[in-house]
Amino acid sequence: MVKRAPPRRRPRKAKPGTKGLGPAECRLEQPTGAAAEVAEAIAKAGGCVVGSYKEPLAGHPVLLSVLPIHAVEPTPFQRDLSDAHHKRLADVINKTGRFLDPIIAVVAPKGGFWTPNGRHRLEAMRRLGAKSITALVVADREVAWQILALNTEKAHNLKERSLEVIRIYRGLVDEDATRPESQFAFYLDEPALVTLGVCYERFPRFGGGAYHSILRRLETFTHEPLRAAIRDHEKRATMVLDLEEKVAAAVKRLKERGLVSPYLRSFVVARINPLRWIKGEPPPLEEVLKTMRERAAKFNVEKIKPQDLAGAAGPPDEET
Repeated sequence: MVKRAPPRRRPRKAKPGTKGLGPAECRLEQPTGAAAEVAEAIAKAGGCVVGSYKEPLAGHPVLLSVLPIHAVEPTPFQRDLSDAHHKRLADVINKTGRFLDPIIAVVAPKGGFWTPNGRHRLEAMRRLGAKSITALVVADREVAWQILALNTEKAHNLKERSLEVIRIYRGLVDEDATRPESQFAFYLDEPALVTLGVCYERFPRFGGGAYHSILRRLETFTHEPLRAAIRDHEKRATMVLDLEEKVAAAVKRLKERGLVSPYLRSFVVARINPLRWIKGEPPPLEEVLKTMRERAAKFNVEKIKPQDLAGAAGPPDEET
């Protein structure tokens, strides 16, 4: 039996002024330990530390640094670069004549630095021909995995989030596949995103929004090791894509009847979803997907009328 991880609980709102460090306590006169090693790495790369402090929430050391821009790369498992966004950002930086939003960086495993949340700012500065870039360098390399929590400069859509999560997951597997999946719930956000990420890897035009709510309701992070858990996600992704073939065939038949809507896929998925009628504990995801696949294969488009689509909503048929 698969051991499921307990659900995450949001912390209660704390009373004002009761947590963290006061301003004077944040002073860091001289980096020591891991922070000192990071300072050495910065100097070795040709950068310079211009200040250091303890961040005010938990007291972790942070080195305010100027790094040579050629020594910084985005973490290899984050979302793809948006040309439109980084070019627009470069225009804004160029007009103001100032770069005032430091990236976050960690020392990369093979030298240089990774940034988990500054890809577009980094590329914008490169576009402007900058020699260097300011960065808040932290000693804990695990920050590199916390992309979804840290990356706020451009909102993710479902496809971007899913691909980013599966890239993080595969990076974690490569690093140490024996660790339990539940240990990385914070980094991965939702177990559904891992399965959807596999789907998007295999089929970039996949319309994952139609299936997201079902996967989100039924998938949980487990205490299984990563190497076993990833196989489960890949198996479920295969089932989802198999279901998608049947749903796409039903959508095609609806279009052939002259029924047009940007939400046809979501409409079909909603019609075949057994969870709508289930009260209490739902069946396992594999069973639900199997039932939906059978219903999709038997979907009778002749019974669907234009007025049935009037209230249809949800994500469009294809996400880009």
